[in-house]
Amino acid sequence: MVHRVRLFIVLFILSFGVVINAQKNERIFSYAKELEQLYNVNLLPCYRDGIVEQVSSYDRTGGNNDGFEGTYSFVGKEDGKLILADLKGPGVINRIWTPTPTNDTIEFYFDGQKDAGLKICFDDLFSGKVYPFIKPLCGNEIGGYYCYLPIPYSKSCKVMFSGETMKFYQIQYRNLLGYKVETFTGDLDQNEKNILKTIDLKWKQLAKPVNDDILVKEESFVLEPGSKQIFFSQNQSGRILGFEIDDNGYFESKYKDIILNVVWDNETIPAIHAPAADFFGYAYGKASMRSYLLGKKDGINYCYIPSPYNTATMKLIYKKREGEGQPSILIRVKVYYKTEVRNPAEEGKLYTNWNREINPPEGKFYDFLSVKGKGHYIGTIHQAQGLLPQMTEFFEGDDSTYVDGKMRIHGTGSEDYYNGGWYALLDRWDRDVSLPIHGSLSYSLQSARTGGYRFYLGDKLSFEKEICHAMEHGPVGNKYPVDYTSVAFYYAEKPLLQQIEPEERLRTVYEPDNYRFYPQLMKFSAFHDTQISYMRGINIQSKSEGGIKVFLDDIPEGRYRIYLSYHMKPTGGDFIIWQRQEEISSYKSSYSTEDKFNEKQYIGNMDITAQTNSLSIKVKNNNGRNEFEFDCIYLERIY
Repeated sequence: MVHRVRLFIVLFILSFGVVINAQKNERIFSYAKELEQLYNVNLLPCYRDGIVEQVSSYDRTGGNNDGFEGTYSFVGKEDGKLILADLKGPGVINRIWTPTPTNDTIEFYFDGQKDAGLKICFDDLFSGKVYPFIKPLCGNEIGGYYCYLPIPYSKSCKVMFSGETMKFYQIQYRNLLGYKVETFTGDLDQNEKNILKTIDLKWKQLAKPVNDDILVKEESFVLEPGSKQIFFSQNQSGRILGFEIDDNGYFESKYKDIILNVVWDNETIPAIHAPAADFFGYAYGKASMRSYLLGKKDGINYCYIPSPYNTATMKLIYKKREGEGQPSILIRVKVYYKTEVRNPAEEGKLYTNWNREINPPEGKFYDFLSVKGKGHYIGTIHQAQGLLPQMTEFFEGDDSTYVDGKMRIHGTGSEDYYNGGWYALLDRWDRDVSLPIHGSLSYSLQSARTGGYRFYLGDKLSFEKEICHAMEHGPVGNKYPVDYTSVAFYYAEKPLLQQIEPEERLRTVYEPDNYRFYPQLMKFSAFHDTQISYMRGINIQSKSEGGIKVFLDDIPEGRYRIYLSYHMKPTGGDFIIWQRQEEISSYKSSYSTEDKFNEKQYIGNMDITAQTNSLSIKVKNNNGRNEFEFDCIYLERIY
């Protein structure tokens, strides 16, 4: 009898607890569902609870000391350790990034516990050697180290670092108020382990839809200048799962005259209205992106970002260009779709915001997106061109995100936003590199060009009232003159109020007239008895008459003035500049009894074509003086 009474009391208490949870509308956080977000693109349209915020090492004064000195690389100190983040839960960390990992220990103290629930070498958050922090969710490329493995916590999470100095870092997390969250232990069940394997498998491929119930519509047509062609039209509910466009290589051009135009539900303003080249991640006239969701592979432009609709019209518009001969273009299109009805309470519709600003106003951030209403942000493609022939310092600008009236995210630099780091360094941010959900676009130091992309899957940015997502141009104060082009991807419940019309000037790739080739990333080959060393620039040493051939890539054809910055010194020999078999300058001496620097000295003129885009620097030994040390090569286009 006593046992029965005790059992009744226990059951009553448990039942009462369930009622309280029901009254609180407490929802259960699923770690498996959190992981599934990272590969299941069908979940992209679904609204998501929780505001995303970030702790980072950004300079609180508005300057550019975003981690170099470690001044702002912690929020507090405790027991001789640095506190990197002190998060109040429930919540989940979705992303950790740094370009400066160390062998020091990073510790996660969950829910006020005295002992760390997770203790790991900082390097091993990204190395792929410690389960479940494995590739491809954790890794490094383009100069940055990233971890996308979700780390949930029930009440709180304090992240602490045992090293003396932390430099650059970002910890992005999502608040889960009203959820019951099971704190991270690192012990995954079999289902969760299987999902990690699925992510690995999926990210090695593209997100192309493959289910049996998918419908496919194929079109082939010729576009003439000034014409438009509808390639998909539906008057009943459904959803686009993806589409592919074979453009026969025409998108690779300095003229971006083909516009992708998409209208959902007969809305007045198109949901998508952007140059197709920009939409598919081209950079400065060349295909540059091959992500999990979007890009170009094997000659086919693809987009596998789903969108539900009530009605849909997709078309290509071929803008006419005055005074230019434009070819007819054969286009082949394939659209994957389903007749699955949208649930407006749970799903948004896909929209993009195309933007280009040439020399934006000083002091004003460049906007990726600024809209009101409910939705979530899922991606950025960004081409970034400096308007000065200098180092790409405009990429020092920070990203800034306001959601529902508050700044939630402040970054530490533009390449950091794209999970990269250290532009202009070999095998870091030095070229276009495509990873599944982020990457760098073209990098040309001589043209002051670069770009990047990033898609938000497990960390998509939800907003209930408004979002303003922007990028600073230049290290401080938005003062650097730039030419920025971007496509922002997001889902929302309300249609767009406006779209920028890509007029002819905005559809044309900017080509500068001044180019500066720096010693770093300079492409050259040595000939004869030449030894190369790097000191204050490139030092050429020759026993008799050696030298190097410098390749002048990524500049337009034309006639140019050539300038050279070089050092005069006691070991300086004689040098001469050739272009293939043509002598550009006679021998000049770089000898001086004292070390001095000749900046931007005129050398001569040369014609550059695709076959003659190089110059040779030859060095002659003069009485034991056999070195030539130079810094930069400058080209100024005459015509």
